Amino acid sequence: QAYFTLRDHFAVQSLDGFGCGGMPDAIGAAGAIVHYLKTELRRSLTHLTRMQVYRDSQFMVVDAVTQANLELVQARGGGRDTSLLGALDRTVTPMGARKLRDWILHPLCDLGALGARQQFIGELLAESFVHANLRESLKSIRDMERTVGRLTHIGGNARDLAVLRGSLEQIPQLRTDLEALSAGFATGESLRPVILRDLHPLPHIVDMLGKAIVDEPPAVTRDGGIFRDGYHAPLDELRRASGEGKDWIAALQQRAIEETGIKSLKVRFTSVFGYFIEVTRSNLDKVPATWHRKQTVATGERFITAELKEVEGKILGADEKAKALEMELFAQLRDEVMRDLPALQTTAAAVATLDVLAALAETARLFGYCRPVLHEDLHISVVDGRHPVLDQSLVEEKFVPNDTELDGEKNRLLILTGPNMAGKSTYIRQVALLVLMAQIGSWIPAKSAEIGLADRIFTRVGANDDLSRGQSTFMVEMNETANITNNATARSLVILDEIGRGTSTFDGLSIAWSVAEYLHDEIKARTLFATHYHELTELEMTRSGVRNYNVAVREWNDQIIFLRKIVKGGADKSYGIQVARLAGLPPTIIARAKEILSNLEQHELNAEGKPALAEAPPPLKHGKPRGKKQAAAALAGMKPQMTLF
Repeated sequence: QAYFTLRDHFAVQSLDGFGCGGMPDAIGAAGAIVHYLKTELRRSLTHLTRMQVYRDSQFMVVDAVTQANLELVQARGGGRDTSLLGALDRTVTPMGARKLRDWILHPLCDLGALGARQQFIGELLAESFVHANLRESLKSIRDMERTVGRLTHIGGNARDLAVLRGSLEQIPQLRTDLEALSAGFATGESLRPVILRDLHPLPHIVDMLGKAIVDEPPAVTRDGGIFRDGYHAPLDELRRASGEGKDWIAALQQRAIEETGIKSLKVRFTSVFGYFIEVTRSNLDKVPATWHRKQTVATGERFITAELKEVEGKILGADEKAKALEMELFAQLRDEVMRDLPALQTTAAAVATLDVLAALAETARLFGYCRPVLHEDLHISVVDGRHPVLDQSLVEEKFVPNDTELDGEKNRLLILTGPNMAGKSTYIRQVALLVLMAQIGSWIPAKSAEIGLADRIFTRVGANDDLSRGQSTFMVEMNETANITNNATARSLVILDEIGRGTSTFDGLSIAWSVAEYLHDEIKARTLFATHYHELTELEMTRSGVRNYNVAVREWNDQIIFLRKIVKGGADKSYGIQVARLAGLPPTIIARAKEILSNLEQHELNAEGKPALAEAPPPLKHGKPRGKKQAAAALAGMKPQMTLF
């Protein structure tokens, strides 16, 4: 049924031309949508003129978990201002805003297309005056996509036609500005010729609508008043007849006042009773006997005359005929405009693309972005990279830029340790966002960058339970981790934040260690692993592609100062007690926590699960990595729970 529904809608013999001939599941879904819109919602779908197959190979896969963890289009609090979309969205048309959102959720894996977008942004930045003119012209363009969608056989109104006319009037200026750009200032193919080709001015539609539709048409088509005087002679005659009748009504009112002496007399109209003469109660004695009482109201009486009813018939007849004729003329005009439906849709899409690229260029100009070098290798190198959202929103302190070096060999898995609040999570998210921005064709906040394309970004960030499905925080964490280990490839970028913290210390460390080894040895994915398990830094001694980094801090008078700088090497402390003090915990709790920490460090368990002897240092002492054999023995002999005292 879905197959025949789609075939009938697109008027084709088979669906092979759309590239989905052998995709029964996709055909079933698409056919169900079309069937629902037609039969349940009773919508006209004439503006749906083609289908496209979404293929993973063309796009980077960004699943719902990654979208939420990286806050791509919506922040965790529910708003969009602190999301990546909020940081990049300087579009000035509704179409551009929707397209930017789509680009962020569907990054490309096509070097040619990405290079063309980058090139065009560079051309706009090189011609700031033309760039400003383009954005100014775009501000006058309304939502052409949805307007065209409404102007189907049974939809739309005169205001939609007016919106279309006003938007199309800006296209010639857009083309002039685009042609003024200096082409070829850098290597690579630009999108400018493609956008110019797809921007159709359609002057015949602009001229036709300009002659037909008034400047401010009514919202309801059946009310009339859509067309200009002089557009259609029969309509003008009907309007003239109606106007002459209304002039006669006004003259009748003045004559009745003079004849009766009732100065408050009014000739009024309602859709139920038509025209009538209204007289207040205090003047009823002056009413002529030839007037016929029609209705009694709270303020007086309503009367009619034979002469008034005769003229009323002429006026109402002309009004009804004029409105019916306007409805007919509107349908004809709408059909005439819809003959250029493909050109209108192409123009709307080109305007949206132009708006997005101009907005990305504006963001790059405001915040000093660089053009990243894209390639098919696994190498990612960023110099002085910045978080695209925090770089714009931080007020109390300036964002500290950091470098990144990732590849499939010597820098395959980066273990990032450091205190709470130091910026580990911010840094690993920053790297993911920079890669994603590069793969939508945007310039990125960095001094320089080389980005090896990723086929997918995986994230395991945060600690949230799922009560509706009966899943604990740790279960959610393990589900997301399993998704990564089962689907990641060597071309993927994996972001892990605090694997294993939802369960006991030894269980969590064991899982984190094993996951890190699997990602390094089996999948070979580029991975950023932020953790408080300092024992994981020993992996650098046993795995060629593991590198340790930490977030630099300084201690001063029992306080910690976060430097926000990523440096080589592992951290020796988490500074959790100092962070607790910063959060406002009472001094007695802080003092007792320090006593307990000291006790724990002195009596840390050894590989047999017993308190370590004073002369025998613990095999996994924080910040003092042992050899491979000692670490493995310690992990193998760990008991499920520590003895605290």
